[in-house]
Amino acid sequence: MKLSGILICGAILTGCSPSQPANSGVYMLIDTSGTYREEMEKADQIIRYTLSRLDAADSFAVARIDTGSFSEKDIVAKTTFDDRPSTINRQKRLFSEQITAFIKGANSSPYTDITGGLLQAVEYLNEKGSTVKTVLIFSDLKEELEDGYIRNIEFDLYGFDIIALNVTKLRSDNIDPREYLARLENWQTKVESSGGSWRVINDLDGLEGLL
Repeated sequence: MKLSGILICGAILTGCSPSQPANSGVYMLIDTSGTYREEMEKADQIIRYTLSRLDAADSFAVARIDTGSFSEKDIVAKTTFDDRPSTINRQKRLFSEQITAFIKGANSSPYTDITGGLLQAVEYLNEKGSTVKTVLIFSDLKEELEDGYIRNIEFDLYGFDIIALNVTKLRSDNIDPREYLARLENWQTKVESSGGSWRVINDLDGLEGLL
């Protein structure tokens, strides 16, 4: 066979080779500050729904939003699912047990470093090599930083779907609704200007469209 024929055959075989299967990565940030400590049952509902939707080779991590959230120490549960159904079931049971323990023992945080948590989520999902990357933010989206923390940082969110969940209204929002609307607009602008997509889901009965 001539060289040109070999090259053509090689090109055909390369073009027909199976592509890598898409896998999903989900990172959920949970606000534990103030009254949000009372919303943990709703967070548990979202986590259980997410677990039911993930399968082999998918990754899932749940982390608290704390004083300084750009840290792996705030990850309370994480896993990448095996390709064997029996192992996946065990992984999901262990994950659920870790979440239950976290919810029972979670302490209220005086600060909410949402930006740091989002940076940690991006780093985690990029390291996992997930092809579909979703960050869930369970918070009222009011960021409060301890003195000395610098969070004026640019994100790279291309390929990321950022979903804000259960964005409750604060007491001050009832007095001036513009504060609530401004928080949503500020985060939407921050995410979309960094290349990511942004959604808000407050009706947790409609989780079918979450992932």
